Parts: sequence; structure tokens; C-alpha cells
Amino acid sequence: MGLALKKYVPDLRAMQRTCEVNYMTLMRLLPRERELGSVRSYAVGEGLHFQLTVLEESRFTTRVALTQHNPELPEWLQSKIEIRLYHDVRMAEVCAAQQISRLKPRYDYPNTQMHQPDEKAQVNLFLADWLNFCLRHGSYLAKVF
Repeated sequence: MGLALKKYVPDLRAMQRTCEVNYMTLMRLLPRERELGSVRSYAVGEGLHFQLTVLEESRFTTRVALTQHNPELPEWLQSKIEIRLYHDVRMAEVCAAQQISRLKPRYDYPNTQMHQPDEKAQVNLFLADWLNFCLRHGSYLAKVF
């Protein structure tokens, strides 16, 4: 007798709230002059740094990379997240994280890549936690690492 699995349905209101908070936090952390290639670096504790880099800038959107740098960790353990900011609706969502180049709103489970059904929601919540941590404990570095 097989168990019928409930299909995951994204909570759009919760996702929208998360994306709005991420946008507001990113606007506080991003370089003032959001030109292509502009960078802002922060120190968060001893030996841990993060950097925001503007990858793409257009009238209504900005794509940025949030990268972690810890010299004690190998490259494959350094976190990297690409985020798209939508200025007209004041929202920011993760569009790529680690080895996932394009996040889907939901994944069937089980799947060959072992993504969770709510992978996109989890990654956006992780970004919210990371940005909040960086805002509280980060200090701006004038020198890029």
C-alpha cells in the first residue's frame, strides 16, 4: 500500500514578505553607486568576510552576487548567492545559489538532484538570515579582500 504524497504548494505571501525584507536589507548593504562591477566588502568576525558585487544593472532590476570569503575554508565551501533586486516592487529574490544555476519555485520529490520541494523558499530564508547577520555584525571594509 503506497502513501500518497501531498504536492508542495509555495506560500506566496510568506515568500513575498521574505523578498521584501531581503530587498530592504540589501539596499542598506549595497554600494551607494550601483554601477556594473561596483563592490562593497564587509568583515564579519575574525577571518570571515563577505562581498556584494553588482553584476548587472538596468532601469528596474539589479543583479548582485553575495560571496563569502574565509581563507581557512576551501573554495568549494565558500558560499555564493546571486540575487535579483526588482526596484519597481521593492523585492529581492535568490536566482542562483551554490551549484544551482536557476532555482525553480518547487521541485517534485524525490528528484535526482535531491532538491527539497521548497528549495527556493529555503534559500531565500537563508539569505534573509545571512543578510540580517551581516547587517548586525558586519563592518564595512574600505579594502576589497
